[in-house]
Amino acid sequence: MNLAVRISLLSSGLFLLVGMLIGIIKHQQMLKSAEHTAPAYIDIAHRAAFLYSFAMLVIAKLLEYSPYSESVQLGAMGAVLVFLSITIVGYFTHGMRNKTDNLFRERNFSTTWYVYMLAAGEIAGLSVIIWGFISTQILGAK
Repeated sequence: MNLAVRISLLSSGLFLLVGMLIGIIKHQQMLKSAEHTAPAYIDIAHRAAFLYSFAMLVIAKLLEYSPYSESVQLGAMGAVLVFLSITIVGYFTHGMRNKTDNLFRERNFSTTWYVYMLAAGEIAGLSVIIWGFISTQILGAK
């Protein structure tokens, strides 16, 4: 198992753990709230961590069939991993501040350029990973 696959599996487990830990905070927030709800972005961070856990598991499996060098695999996987991680941290910090239930009400770097970079980085990284799988498993490249 190469380093890119190991990091993907590790990040999958860590995202799962983070989701569980955020779940504890979510529960505490629900107990304190008069409406018995957690802040919107705590809820989003909680769900995103679980979803990203499984996304990294899929990426790990796809990487097992990649024809690319370890450095290309690390770059592609790393682009996805970095943006997923930053996004969870962002959701969590906004949730802990509980100042909004919609970050996109205000135009700023995070709601414009960061979202463009996130989309480009995640889609490009995942496209490389999927193309590697297609190349070896569908097209028969070695």
